[in-house]
Amino acid sequence: MNIQFENAMRNLFSGADALVDATGLLDETAEVQSLVAVFMLALAGDEKALTQLRESSTEAAGFFRDCLETIEGEIDEASNVPAFGKSLEALAENSGDLNLLRKVFFPEGTGLPGTRNERVTELRHRRKIRITELNPDPLSDPGRELLFTSNVLLTVPAASISIDELEYSDELKEQIKQAAAEEQIYWFDHPIQIGVKPESNEILYGLRGLDEAIEFERARGNMPGEKAACVLSVSVTHNGLHGVARQYIETEIRKAGGFRNLDVFVFTEADTRQLIEKVLVPAAQKFQGLEQSFQGLEVFGVDGEYGRHYSFLKAIAALWHAAKDSDVKATFKIDLDQVFPQTELVEQSGASAFEHFKTPLWGARGTAADGSETELGMIAGALVNEKDIHQGLFTPDVPFPENGPATLEEKFFYSKMLMALSTEGELMTRYRESGIDGKTECIQRIHVTGGTNGILVDSLLRHRPFTPSFIGRAEDQCYILSVLMEAGEKLAYVHEDGLIMRHDKEAFAGDAIKAASFGNMIGDYIRTIYFSGYARVLNEGDIGPIKDIVNPFTGCFISRIPVTIVMMRFCMKAIGFFLAGEAGKGSDFLLSSYPRLARAMKFAKNELQSQYQLERNGWNLFYDTLGKLSAESCEKASRIVDDCRILG
Repeated sequence: MNIQFENAMRNLFSGADALVDATGLLDETAEVQSLVAVFMLALAGDEKALTQLRESSTEAAGFFRDCLETIEGEIDEASNVPAFGKSLEALAENSGDLNLLRKVFFPEGTGLPGTRNERVTELRHRRKIRITELNPDPLSDPGRELLFTSNVLLTVPAASISIDELEYSDELKEQIKQAAAEEQIYWFDHPIQIGVKPESNEILYGLRGLDEAIEFERARGNMPGEKAACVLSVSVTHNGLHGVARQYIETEIRKAGGFRNLDVFVFTEADTRQLIEKVLVPAAQKFQGLEQSFQGLEVFGVDGEYGRHYSFLKAIAALWHAAKDSDVKATFKIDLDQVFPQTELVEQSGASAFEHFKTPLWGARGTAADGSETELGMIAGALVNEKDIHQGLFTPDVPFPENGPATLEEKFFYSKMLMALSTEGELMTRYRESGIDGKTECIQRIHVTGGTNGILVDSLLRHRPFTPSFIGRAEDQCYILSVLMEAGEKLAYVHEDGLIMRHDKEAFAGDAIKAASFGNMIGDYIRTIYFSGYARVLNEGDIGPIKDIVNPFTGCFISRIPVTIVMMRFCMKAIGFFLAGEAGKGSDFLLSSYPRLARAMKFAKNELQSQYQLERNGWNLFYDTLGKLSAESCEKASRIVDDCRILG
């Protein structure tokens, strides 16, 4: 191990002034607690700890041994970068300095919160676009030209719910029971638990909010058509839920009375497979000379990690435009725990949601601060929390953390601070007030939220962005990465000042959020592993150019030492539980989580690059095929889409 790193770890994990006294965690009766301590001491070069780790035959110890080897390689490679080497040397000499610690593990946060105002100004300068051409044909009838999309994340009932007492058919209840007995395969932030009361059901909540927002537009004369289309993708946590998803959603919507202003289309994995097998594969075979189905087309689907359904919810607009309704010019994704606060939008931003969509900045062209030519083919809004909207529409949904002491984990990595910085510097930018007029200049967005963003079909077809299907967190942040290094005109999000949705997650989905807490923590760690590996693949091993573009918030998850950072966070989180007297919780956290980390690290090392290339080829084939669909193929696609419509 690098001697400077060992010295830094020795100072951090042993001695009177240590950040954590690792030796104090050694306890023969607490195997998991001791394993963490042994690992930290091994990082510091402690021979006894190294021997213990090597001789242990447990799977958990094997995981920590593998990480130790990976960390050694990461530190050696990163030390060849002069700035990192100097930071590590300084930390080894003075491990008590928080800024020195962050220069090694969390360089994007160095100097904060003291330099907050300067960083906000600098960020807006980097994001500035000088407009050279406004969109000559912006949206004029969003209710007709915009395809709304969202995702349904479905899981089994809570343990407190008796499946037999649910008001569903016997067949549906039996399928739900079988699914609940299966092993979980995917983890989501706050999935909808089957059997949840209607007032806590995100599907009903989000669709009702969208329905009411469109009714508001109708009253303002912005909705001449009868209904707007809304596509829902369905992703499940257990395999057995595949067969019940549509019936469950249709049952709940019918019980709620349906929606006056929405045509709802529900796409399960079975539906997307029909589109592939009956429309896309035959078209590809006929027009591209392929003799058999091409596996790459399977990227077009909804089941799995977040990245898969996120890409689908953009790509579906291109298929919709080609085969269903050529009037559809764009798609806009919302999350079902968000609603348009139309009254506040009109009063405080001067425009309703549909009126924001008509901006000629969406689809404009310009020159970025770095001189690159830019196409603003995507649009991004912002969020305000339900509990904060009384303070005003432009209240950041992620405020700067208070000046209280950082947790052990936050000393190594404090992403919320950068999320707040980016929220203030990008999402909360007010044109005119910021010195950017919003007419001849605007800002592009890197930081976007999972909902409240859209893309024009023309831009989608030209640039073909996507989020890889292995991305299980921050799929929204990842989407732009796929096109950052492309030659020529760059695709970007335009910031639409005032396009704000109210985020009601905590108001009605608290139980689901708590149920998913451990999974969320590990998902955040895996984000660093995957983003770092992905950035390397996108730019031939050099993460620097991509990281420079997407700093500070998205960039903090791209690192030269991803496994090192993840293991510091992982261990500090577990130790936080131990020191708080929650030894059982700490042990459960570690033992239930390390297998997911191990799989992610193995995937990033051995499979990520080939999987990315397979999916890149698949999306290219998808868009190439859409351009050559025959009238017969379009008719087949339209029939499949119509079959996905929910009759509320």
